Amino acid sequence: MKTKAEAPTGLDELYFHELQDIYDAEKQLVNALPKMAQAAASPKLAAAFMDHLVQTQTHVERLESIFESLGIAKKGTYCPTMDGLIEEGQEMIEQDFEDATRDAGLIGAAQKVEHYEIAAYGTLIAHALRLGYTEDIGLLQQTLDEETQTDLLLSQLAESEGNAAADDGTVEHDEAEADDGADADGH
Repeated sequence: MKTKAEAPTGLDELYFHELQDIYDAEKQLVNALPKMAQAAASPKLAAAFMDHLVQTQTHVERLESIFESLGIAKKGTYCPTMDGLIEEGQEMIEQDFEDATRDAGLIGAAQKVEHYEIAAYGTLIAHALRLGYTEDIGLLQQTLDEETQTDLLLSQLAESEGNAAADDGTVEHDEAEADDGADADGH
């Protein structure tokens, strides 16, 4: 197992920076999830946001454990990406949509967050493998697996509740438009 280099350079430095970036992202999400849960009309969606809040707090703790094992400061580097993604969620909350439409928008905003986190943790695992930080890999993989499961849950909620409830008949309208677009041979 590798521990912190005396003076990190190159990939070590990038790895430490990326850890601090996702740490800030997770802490921002801890603050945003209760607001998203409160704005959700669907009890299942609100519960999913609150469950993910508990999970996200665990993600923060795992990152703090990694910081401790590496001997680096438990501090975040401001993550503007997460800030922007959370702002998109806030915009969904503030829109004057019907409840089901707002829920569909919240699911979409939450999935954007999950996709960012999935990419970030996948990258961190690749760096940890390359650098020999073997103790970090298990913790990062646990979090990546949980982020992936959350994304799948959000997809299921979108299919079963959010998007279906928000649909105001546009699917039938879109199918009619597709029929109008057929060429002379009916294709």
